[in-house]
Amino acid sequence: MGEPLRIGLVGAGKISGAYLDTLPRLPGLRLTAVTDLNRARAEAAAKTAEAAVKSAQSTGGVAVAASADELMARDDVDAVLNLTIPAAHAEVALAALAAGRHVYGEKPLSGTREEADAILRAADLAGLRVGCAPDTVLGPGTQTARKAVDDGLIGTPVAATAFMTTAGHEAWHPDPEFYYRPGGGPLLDMGPYYLSALVHLLGPVVRVTGAASRPRAQRSVGSGPRAGERFAVEVDTHVTGVLEHRDGALTTLLMSFDVHAARLPRIEVHGTEGSLSVPDPNTFDGPVELWRGGAWEPLAPSAGYPGSARGYGLADLARALGAGRPHRASAELARHVLDIMLTLLDAARERTSLPVGTTCSRPEPVPFTDELSASAGHG
Repeated sequence: MGEPLRIGLVGAGKISGAYLDTLPRLPGLRLTAVTDLNRARAEAAAKTAEAAVKSAQSTGGVAVAASADELMARDDVDAVLNLTIPAAHAEVALAALAAGRHVYGEKPLSGTREEADAILRAADLAGLRVGCAPDTVLGPGTQTARKAVDDGLIGTPVAATAFMTTAGHEAWHPDPEFYYRPGGGPLLDMGPYYLSALVHLLGPVVRVTGAASRPRAQRSVGSGPRAGERFAVEVDTHVTGVLEHRDGALTTLLMSFDVHAARLPRIEVHGTEGSLSVPDPNTFDGPVELWRGGAWEPLAPSAGYPGSARGYGLADLARALGAGRPHRASAELARHVLDIMLTLLDAARERTSLPVGTTCSRPEPVPFTDELSASAGHG
């Protein structure tokens, strides 16, 4: 077995807790350093990680770096886990690549197509890997549904629906402004989960038609010490559209921060011989149900990493390095998903349909295996 991929974490905000819970149980990864603009937050994350490492009977401390540049210069960092806010994703990724480090980041890959292209070019020139969330689609929920599609259980896919509705993240997030600034909004925030799942299920998208609205100019912080503070809304908060997949299926998409309650399914896929109910792509598991002539019937998990959680996409990248294969939560997929979203917003502004300028390979399916937690090393 090779040595574990040594990870430097940049950005110890809210989402970092999910990664810190998972990394200690993935032998192919070892967290060695952490940094955040808030030093106290970085120190707290390091202590949490060290406690988890000890409980997992692993070895190695976690250093607290003064800055992202200092972290990237460390000899014990092979890859940067980029958990900064979306506006900083590209800057941190490019700095890490320039420092000779692999990168795995939270979604979206970047805020613009130009930034995404720069990341892919830099990685290619340096011979480095770039991965990007979401990795939820590698769990048994989406992967069992994908296997059902691939096995022909619904015949030829004809259509799909994808719905994400909420009244807005300000109800629970104590600092929600970034969700309502450029780079945020329901599509760029939650769309990557749904669109990544749809690419796994139905393949890349070639054309989109869109419409969008922004019903409120201001919103209020709903929790924490700043509760009641008002802030400006700078992006569309209700986005809907139709996606044309390369193989002919049509997806109806709705992403909204303006719906107080709904009984809509998360994702459904409809084919010539049946229908498939797919669980929330923001989760790794969930019920998959098949309808073929009379009733919905549950499908037992048959694909995906069992017990997976945030961080499995990074572990898959480390495993792929050792095996010399493409990793599944790839920058190419994330670049295509970003292009779909930005093209959909362009189409909404122009009140038309537009071609999507990029494509990607459909990621390899995940067999029903726990190989990531059972094996270690990246070569």
